[in-house]
Amino acid sequence: MQKSKRSIWMGIAVLISLTLLLTVHTDFAVAAGKEAKIGLAFSMTGAAAGYGSAQKNGVQLAVDEINTAAGADGLKLIPIFDDDASTPQQGTNVFNKFINADKVSLIIGPTLSNTAQVADRIAQQAGVPVLAISNTAKGITEIGDFIFRDSLTEMVVIPNTIRVAKEKLKVNKVALLYGNDDAFTKAGYEAFKKALQDAGLTILNEQTFAKGDRDFSPQLTQIKSMNPDAIVVSALVEEASGIVGQARKLDIPKSVPIIGGNGFNSPNLMKNAGEAAEGVIVGAAWNTSSASALNRKFVEAFSSRFGTLPDQFAAQAYAGVYIAYQAISKAPSPDDHKAIRDALAQIKGMNTVLGTFSFTDGRDADYVPVVQVVKDGKFVVFGE
Repeated sequence: MQKSKRSIWMGIAVLISLTLLLTVHTDFAVAAGKEAKIGLAFSMTGAAAGYGSAQKNGVQLAVDEINTAAGADGLKLIPIFDDDASTPQQGTNVFNKFINADKVSLIIGPTLSNTAQVADRIAQQAGVPVLAISNTAKGITEIGDFIFRDSLTEMVVIPNTIRVAKEKLKVNKVALLYGNDDAFTKAGYEAFKKALQDAGLTILNEQTFAKGDRDFSPQLTQIKSMNPDAIVVSALVEEASGIVGQARKLDIPKSVPIIGGNGFNSPNLMKNAGEAAEGVIVGAAWNTSSASALNRKFVEAFSSRFGTLPDQFAAQAYAGVYIAYQAISKAPSPDDHKAIRDALAQIKGMNTVLGTFSFTDGRDADYVPVVQVVKDGKFVVFGE
């Protein structure tokens, strides 16, 4: 009888030990399997589709690298892609879905500033962090303390572009051409105008167009008659390609350079405009030729996977995922939006493909811009 009781108690002890062991390992498995959902609102259709596809590829590459490195025990990212269709209304729908249905930790996007000016307000009100990766118009981060961006504003990039053009090309008088129905292109125009005035350059003429326009010959003919030293353009890539191609068909010589803003920063410029794109000068936040080991690795990996060189939009998207991941990793939980926001605000001196990256006190990007020129069908650093 005593032996039987001892056996029973030993059996109970074993069961308790096993139960405790399983409980510990179950808890560990839950912790090890922690996931963070990121909403990704990109323009896969509409006027900005040329940028959205590059952004999606940049994100997917970064997510796959991060999840592979995390292994079985690390924090994994779950990307949820949706098309903002290049419109504020669809961007609003996508943000509402991310926040209310998908319960994301953070939102990256949307592609256009026009959309961000509306959709970001929804995230701000809900207290969900947003990281803009291509919004360069003024007023985006002023929406609220949950809104950040890793894209340099036009007010940072453009003055540097004009300074370089004045010094190296001896530009003194210019004509301005810009899209007047989009927040991004209007912000570019305002930044260009201020930079030109600050640099003491003469603006001979100003012309406008709208998204979707295909014939720019009336504006370019008038510009040609003014005999400018350069044509300064703020446009999305589809219109930019048409402007560049038609300018050369109208015999505006390549000795009169076309200087573009952030919307020109896409391989589609060279693809669509062909030979006419040679010599176009573009202010940028990044260039493929950066010598950093991190950037070389990114360019090689992107090119190998997608069969094309990355552009600035892909690079900003790729960097954005790593920036977001660092902030989410520092939060107690992927559901703690306030902690993620606070961690983003503390990012200073982070090594990224964009360079040494920090957020300003106003949650804008802080790193060094570059000036590019199209040479042999590719963007290269101007003056090198």
